[in-house]
Formats: sequence, structure tokens, C-alpha cells
Amino acid sequence: MLKKLFGVISSLVLLSGCGSLDRQNSAIIVTSTDFREGEQLPRAFTCDGDNSSPELMWSTIPAKTQSFTLIAHDPDAPQKVFTHWVLFNIPPTLTKLDRALSEERIASWDAIQGMNDFGKVGYAGACPPQGNGDHHYIFTLYALDVKLDLKPGASRQEVLKAQEGHVIGSGTLTALYKRSGV
Repeated sequence: MLKKLFGVISSLVLLSGCGSLDRQNSAIIVTSTDFREGEQLPRAFTCDGDNSSPELMWSTIPAKTQSFTLIAHDPDAPQKVFTHWVLFNIPPTLTKLDRALSEERIASWDAIQGMNDFGKVGYAGACPPQGNGDHHYIFTLYALDVKLDLKPGASRQEVLKAQEGHVIGSGTLTALYKRSGV
């Protein structure tokens, strides 16, 4: 229960840190065919499986959206909030990211991937320490009224700072994952 509350508080802190609370912020509905809110993240989307990204879909998009940002993070990591995926300048016409999204597909949209906390660009699946209990993996989609002027490999912090004052909507989808023995 305490971890779940921490996950919710972390999401609110991230939202407040990107300037979303100082202006009208529409609620975006984020879903997946791979898991539902609060369910276990399937192994395929973890370091114990294929380490591929899940399919994500969204609706109720604000009318003035110029781009989307997607950030996936684990607020339960032992040392800090751990970033698993940073993807920004997603076109405003998209309402879905395919499962196992390829770099080529992302490049075809002129979208850009940032650096995860494994030190790599792109998606890195859930990989909590063994025996550390359930971790929350929060996928947050932000609708922005601009495209971000950042380079590939930008950090989560750089993206959140760049989008300050430009978030016009957001939504989250949270999955759980624990490693009890691999």
C-alpha cells in the first residue's frame, strides 16, 4: 500500500515539476492491450523476457497538441526514481505505439528517444532487484503545445525541464513487476 501511495505521489511530483498544474491540463486516457492499470507487467517487457516495449494507446487528446512525450519510470527503485524510457516529439496525429517499437519506426515519425538510467537510448524493460517486491512502472504520456528542441539522448530531467509550461494534458498507465527468482 505504501509503495502504491509513493507511486501516485511520484507521478504528482513529476506533473507539478513540468508546469502542468499552473494551467488547464486535460486528462488523457492511456491504455494497453498488454496489461491493465495495476496489473503485472508481462515478462516480455522486462529484462527477464524480450525487453521489448509494450503497446500503448491513448485518447481524449487536447485540441492544441503539437507533440507528445512519453516517460516510463520506476519510483520504487532503491537509489532514485529510475527512468526506463524517454520518447519525445511524438507526432500529435498518433494515438498508439506498437509493441516492440523499432528505432526505424520512431525515426520515421521524427520522434526522438532519450537516455534511460541503464545508460542507453531507448526502452529498457522492468528489472528490479530480485526479492525487492513489486515495483510500479509508470508510463506517463504528456500532450504539449510545442515540439521540444532537444537532441537524441536527452535525459528525463532535461525533457521535463524543456516541457515546463507547455503541458496541456497528461495521463498515466501503471504496471507492477517483481523478480522473485530468475
